[in-house]
Order: sequence, then C-alpha cells, then structure tokens
Amino acid sequence: MKSDPRIDVYIERAAPFAQPILTHLRALLARTCPDGEETLKWGMPNILYRGKILCNMAAFKAHATFGFWHNRAVTGVDTPEAQADAMGQFGRLTSLSDLPDDTTLATMVARAIALIDDGAKAPRPLKHPKPPAELPADLAAALTSSPGAAATFDSFPPGQRREYIEWITGAKREETRVKRLTTAIAQLEDGKRLNWKYERC
Repeated sequence: MKSDPRIDVYIERAAPFAQPILTHLRALLARTCPDGEETLKWGMPNILYRGKILCNMAAFKAHATFGFWHNRAVTGVDTPEAQADAMGQFGRLTSLSDLPDDTTLATMVARAIALIDDGAKAPRPLKHPKPPAELPADLAAALTSSPGAAATFDSFPPGQRREYIEWITGAKREETRVKRLTTAIAQLEDGKRLNWKYERC
C-alpha cells in the first residue's frame, strides 16, 4: 500500500489509547488492500482504492472510530452499528478488543474492494425530515379569520408552511411581526407562496 507520512504524524499525535487501534488497523489494511493508498481527508486517515474511499479512521479525546465507505453493504446487517453514538460502524473504540477479529475485518475489506471493483456507489445517508413547524397563535388566529388564506395554507406542503411560519416568528420587533402577518394573509388569500415574486413564471 502507498503510505502517507501524514498518517504517521496523525497517529503520533493521537491519544495513547488510540495509537494501538490506529496502528493495528493501518497494518491490517496494508496487508488486505496492497493496491490501496493512504491519504488524509477531512483531517483524518482515509484509505483509497482505485481513487475511491475504501474506509477511514479517526481518533478523538476519549474514543477512536473506524468505518467503511459502503457501510452496511460491507459490514452486513448482523454487524452491530452505533452510528448514532459515533462515526463508522463499530461505535466508540477504546481498545483493540472493541474491533472485530482480524479474519472478520479482512473479509470486510475484501467485500469493500469488490464493491469498488463492481462500481457500486456508496449509499447516501438518510435525511431525517424536520418535524412540522408549530403554528404560532397569532397566525392561527389570522387564518381562522380568513378561510381563503387558511385553505391555501393547508394545501401547502410542510416546507412551504414552514417558510411562512419562520418568516413571521423571525421578526425581531412586534410591529414587524404584525406587518409580516398582514402580508402573509394577503398573499395566502391570493394563493401565493411566501417568495412568489422570485419564482419563474
């Protein structure tokens, strides 16, 4: 594997508990992906294969992380994931015992290499939709007084309703808020989105 001296510096500067973890992973990847290439991306060690990211690792104050770019396609559904708790697919690593055994890791590396050879694209992270914006009392009262505006507002998707709500609640002065509320109701009565002036005809 083509090494990068910046990775040596990164490991040397890592916390003592993390150094054995990073060193072990680096050596294992050099054995299992000899055609790979070390580099530094986003300030942390990454392994490239055929110009694509194979995996990466990082060290923090109290834990280290390791993960494959193709995520579950490499680790399998039975591999415990702790992405809500840490980057990568193996949670917060504090010792070598937190990693799978070398045979299991080698199998995963081979799978990751095969995915790149096959041209597989890494899955995009799931986007969690925002919760519906809370309707402020003054806007709710104004909509109740204007059935036409209410009908338009209710017909909008959540994102368009959120635009109106955040525009009104974002006013810093009371008089500005009242003015925006009046404008909002007038526009809604005409069936218009908040930024209708800037939309293409």
